[in-house]
Amino acid sequence: MLTKLEKAEKRWGGSHNLIDQWLNHRRKLLIQYFIVAGLAPYSRSEKSLPSMEQVKQFCAQLVDYVSEGHFEVYDNVVKACEKFGETSIETANALLPLISESTDTALDFNDKYTDVSDEQVLYQLDNDLSHLAQAMESRFELEDQLLELLYQRLP
Repeated sequence: MLTKLEKAEKRWGGSHNLIDQWLNHRRKLLIQYFIVAGLAPYSRSEKSLPSMEQVKQFCAQLVDYVSEGHFEVYDNVVKACEKFGETSIETANALLPLISESTDTALDFNDKYTDVSDEQVLYQLDNDLSHLAQAMESRFELEDQLLELLYQRLP
């Protein structure tokens, strides 16, 4: 996922403030994911579970990212596409419901782990993180299609 993000940053970075902000927030989310999942370069010396605080920080970052997409970024991309003609609007509007599918996965993850009081639930974390990563990777690919749509139309 980080490799794809780096490619996206090289391709679209610096072309539009909205794109830069979005990719920066994606990077922060991925860093939190790697910390919670214990993946390099944030791997833990022992096979141990992350702290509840790390999981909660990740959940907060996840909800912020998903919310920003739905309530800020996507609307701005669709408005920008309105300037580019009907085909751009149709493409953007076709992508949004597909992106929304991953929102449910993210919110379910958040609901399960944000207010958890029994640390036993952390034994399910690896499986849940794997499922979430698949959903988020699909989401990032769809979001990148939106970014490309916007980028192609920039002056």
